[in-house]
Amino acid sequence: MGDESSRTVVKTYIPEYQKDEWRAHAEDLDMSQSEFVRAMVQAGRRGFELAPAQTHSEGSNPGGDELETRLLDLLSSEGTLSWDELVERLAGDFEDRLDRALDELQSENRVQYSGRRGGYVLVGGDDGDE
Repeated sequence: MGDESSRTVVKTYIPEYQKDEWRAHAEDLDMSQSEFVRAMVQAGRRGFELAPAQTHSEGSNPGGDELETRLLDLLSSEGTLSWDELVERLAGDFEDRLDRALDELQSENRVQYSGRRGGYVLVGGDDGDE
């Protein structure tokens, strides 16, 4: 992921009520707002991976993906890792798998990229981009 000391700024604009909710949640977790937003973005990116319907887990092992076991194995084999390093290793190849899935769905003409809508859409949807 790169050098931990090398940082950059990302800005976004959100409604004030949302920032207040995020601030309160970050405080509940004893995190800075920056740390909270970074963690939630990474968790959200991880959340796009769909688990099989029969897999259900609660607590720190959402989706039944053996997160706790994977985390313990990783720390056991590599020692001390930063938050970003943990996220990078545990998130795995999600972006590559998403890219392959989109390529496959596009080749099957089930999904297409719509520049007008600024993202991917179902083919034959009501957006008029067929």
